[in-house]
Amino acid sequence: MSQQHLSPLRVPLVSEARTLGQLTEEICAPMERPPTWKWWAAFAIAVSILGTGAGIVAYQVGTGIGVWGLNKTIGWAFDITNFVFWVGIGHAGTLISAILFLFRQKWRTSINRAAEAMTLFAVMCAALFPVIHMGRPWLAFWVLPYPNTRGSLWVNFRSPLLWDVFAISTYFTVSAVFWYVGLIPDLATVRDRVKSGVRKAVFKVLSLGWTGSNRTWSRYETVYMLLAGLATPLVLSVHTIVSMDFATSVIPGWHTTIFPPYFVAGAVFSGFAMVLTLMIITRVVLGYEHLITLRHLENMTKVIIVTGGIVSLAYATEFFIAWYSGNPYERFTFMNRAFGPYAWAYWIMVTCNVVSPHLFWFKKIRTSPAAIFVLSLVINVGMWFERFVIIVTSLHRDFLPSSWSMYTPTAVEVGTFIGTFGLFFTLFLLFVRVLPIISIGEVKSVLGFARPEHEQAPAHHPPARPAPVAEEAPVSLGTPPLAIATRKDVPV
Repeated sequence: MSQQHLSPLRVPLVSEARTLGQLTEEICAPMERPPTWKWWAAFAIAVSILGTGAGIVAYQVGTGIGVWGLNKTIGWAFDITNFVFWVGIGHAGTLISAILFLFRQKWRTSINRAAEAMTLFAVMCAALFPVIHMGRPWLAFWVLPYPNTRGSLWVNFRSPLLWDVFAISTYFTVSAVFWYVGLIPDLATVRDRVKSGVRKAVFKVLSLGWTGSNRTWSRYETVYMLLAGLATPLVLSVHTIVSMDFATSVIPGWHTTIFPPYFVAGAVFSGFAMVLTLMIITRVVLGYEHLITLRHLENMTKVIIVTGGIVSLAYATEFFIAWYSGNPYERFTFMNRAFGPYAWAYWIMVTCNVVSPHLFWFKKIRTSPAAIFVLSLVINVGMWFERFVIIVTSLHRDFLPSSWSMYTPTAVEVGTFIGTFGLFFTLFLLFVRVLPIISIGEVKSVLGFARPEHEQAPAHHPPARPAPVAEEAPVSLGTPPLAIATRKDVPV
């Protein structure tokens, strides 16, 4: 076989030489071995937080949202802040999966599965807050435009709040389908590894009769490409629509056309920070340092540098527009943000979102997992405070000084927010146990990327159980990725 051309600028996406069989064993190991004490400890903590949050939600639903710290002036506060925060967290999954796939960025292969799952879990957490804020969540189905027997009682299609319902439900549906379609080859792998029992029957149904033939792979890649193209506009549309909740109002500080791109950039910014937080924990706990390499972490920090710069520019543009417009109410709102009663929240936001991302310009920091982990947490804190500043500081001092008020979250609101983290991590820990957290097929396709043939592991890895002769033929890791992905003689 002729030697492949290797650029010195490229580094392997799998840092240690592995055979196809070894990759399958490593990625399937968390599903097949008993959970460790670390997993049980993390799961117990997450379920405890979730249970506490569920009890608090039950209390406030039974008592009424009067247990919140809202008042006549500040009708939105912690609930909508947390809603926008979780929607933003859910943006990175679709970005990594869809947009980077369309741009043929191969480094996404080790992180896209977990990012997609994170998207679904974050959207679930976000959807809780508007439902609770209704006060009567058992009537939440009224926002759905379906033929009913309630006479002329229909949803207000002109309301930005209704746009949220359609945007987020569409986003969740498409993201779930996209995630499931990407799982099908790996579900077939798990199906073939499970010997018998209920698990085998479940995975047999979920894998939809996957055979691994050339025709199957061809149709799969076509469907995956179409879903990626369908999901890409959702990255822009969903948070754009969320921003319209604010931009279509007349409240100073909200009534601005910069919100749509500003919110989208902020969502990607916070989403990538959360992906980094989860991936750094995952690579250490599961021993995936050779699959989720420093190259993956560094690339994600570069995305954070770009989106962080856009967010910083948006902050400066907001102040410039407030000054240049000559509107005294706009000027007062932004001066109040920076120097008013909530100035501490504003400067926390600026420090976390404007200053801290610039530390990633230093290669030593953006290649240090410990430093990246700390900064990713700092960025998520800053993005939560951004939403808090936008909502609360624009409401607590409006046009009439007689209606000025202050807002302080109650223990019920804080407990509800913390409870959503319990839901998020409970679902993520269960996901690690029942499904492959890394896409087996996609990682196999980049196994030989930027790796000289003499550094590659032996191509043939003996299967763990007897297999047909046709499936034992050795495959060179130097084979082009598409050929590896479509050959039937490669053990899945």
